[in-house]
Amino acid sequence: MRRGQFLGMGIAGVCGLGAFYGVFSLVNKPAKVVTQEVPVSMAQVLVAKTDIGLGQITSPENFRWQDWPKSALSQSYIQRSARPNAVTDLTGAVARTPLLPGEPITPMKLVKAGEGGVLAAILPAGMRAISTRIKEETGVGKLILPNDHVDVLLTTRRKNEHSSETLFRNVRVLAIGQLIEAKEGKKLAEGNTVTLELTPQQAEELAAADSRGAISLVLRSIADIKGGDERVNTQIKIMRYGAKSRVNGGVN
Repeated sequence: MRRGQFLGMGIAGVCGLGAFYGVFSLVNKPAKVVTQEVPVSMAQVLVAKTDIGLGQITSPENFRWQDWPKSALSQSYIQRSARPNAVTDLTGAVARTPLLPGEPITPMKLVKAGEGGVLAAILPAGMRAISTRIKEETGVGKLILPNDHVDVLLTTRRKNEHSSETLFRNVRVLAIGQLIEAKEGKKLAEGNTVTLELTPQQAEELAAADSRGAISLVLRSIADIKGGDERVNTQIKIMRYGAKSRVNGGVN
């Protein structure tokens, strides 16, 4: 092969390699990232600065203003532009519901003095709160806590006979003593009274039952809670000189 041919092949090979690396660098060139800042319209809303428990009386240290995107605003949020003195206005209010740090404050979550107590605020429409006395042995060893659901039993004694009947089932416990919220780490509810959520008619029946005998509470499993009280046809267990018998009770 002639010398000129070798020279031509070498030049062609060098050009081919150059073209290959040129194309390779173009294909693998990192894409140019363009960052564009989009301005977001913000507003300041009132949020909880600390944990606020159910029934807690608020102070200025419990609140702070926080920037909030206007696109995510709710009409119920308290905005600084509309209520600049909201911290002062809401100081001394009582929490109707527990609040977490950073959670927006709404008027429905707090109640001011003169607008009703906490218990009245958490009580559903049409329901009544009524208290009855209990003892450790009739209150599941003080292990019942607010928002538990119980069955209410009445035990009466006449001469040598004791009888028990179920007054109500699946009743919500509103408070034990002065406790209206189960605090973290608090397992026992101290108090010799329990406040129950009942209908007006049930409240009358419980008041009458208090004068007839002893009230006991039977704690229900959380799996059995259906969301409402059950009025049942009960059976009464009667002890006659140590012998147990049963008779049908009336419809409650």
